[in-house]
Amino acid sequence: MERFEVCSSVPMIFNGDKLLLIAGPCMLESEYVAFSAAEKLIEIEELYPHIAVVFKGSFDKANRSSIRSARGPGLEEGLKILSLVKEKYGLKVTTDIHLPEQANHAAKVCDLLQIPAFLCRQTDLLVAAAHTGKSVSAKKGQFLSPQEMHYVVEKLREAGAKEIIQIERGASFGYNNLVVDMRSFDILKRNNCPAVFDATHSVQLPGGGNGVTIGQRDFVHILAKAAIAAGADGLFFEIHPNPDEALCDAANQLSFNHFARVIAECSAIWRVCKGMANN
Repeated sequence: MERFEVCSSVPMIFNGDKLLLIAGPCMLESEYVAFSAAEKLIEIEELYPHIAVVFKGSFDKANRSSIRSARGPGLEEGLKILSLVKEKYGLKVTTDIHLPEQANHAAKVCDLLQIPAFLCRQTDLLVAAAHTGKSVSAKKGQFLSPQEMHYVVEKLREAGAKEIIQIERGASFGYNNLVVDMRSFDILKRNNCPAVFDATHSVQLPGGGNGVTIGQRDFVHILAKAAIAAGADGLFFEIHPNPDEALCDAANQLSFNHFARVIAECSAIWRVCKGMANN
């Protein structure tokens, strides 16, 4: 079983004996959307004891294509919703931060702070997240090779981060397209940090929707299964009770039923890879 060096005094997000699952709505649109997703995640956690769940929701989508796009409820209201999810469902929670001054506020509620892909080289943001003492997940920018994530991890470690999770979300492949290199998971794990696959963002077609994000959610299950077989330590999904009506990433988010089917398939592959198929 793979082990990663972390400080035992900090509550850990990753457990090598479990498949890490980070999931939730793209945006914290409302308590209804957040609570609906949390209830589905509780079902998944109860059905699959070998899966460790973290609820994800964004209070601000600061990197939207258009200035007219919805961004979210803002820091105060978003953290209130995340706090309610923790209190009501007992789930660990995460959100993405875009500015160094947001780190300490988010750390009061969140168990894991997420660094967006576009900002993964922003030194001040990485340092601020590390200084909170919370676990940090850093998405690999679409513009980086997996080898270059070494420098992102190095910044976080130098700033004192006790647990670092790397997230692969595809690489730019010409205009308006992403491709996932399955070698990435082996390369990323050489940084002695777990590597998670962002299955829903990896099917985006960036800039291809006339100011609105579009994507190919039909390929999510294919890439997610391939990532687990290639050695990914976890999966990241954005889910919504009615994806086509979501205020962001409508073309990429999964319905709860679609999500459940993908998890069932990925769980089976993970168990085979871990030698647990008959246990």
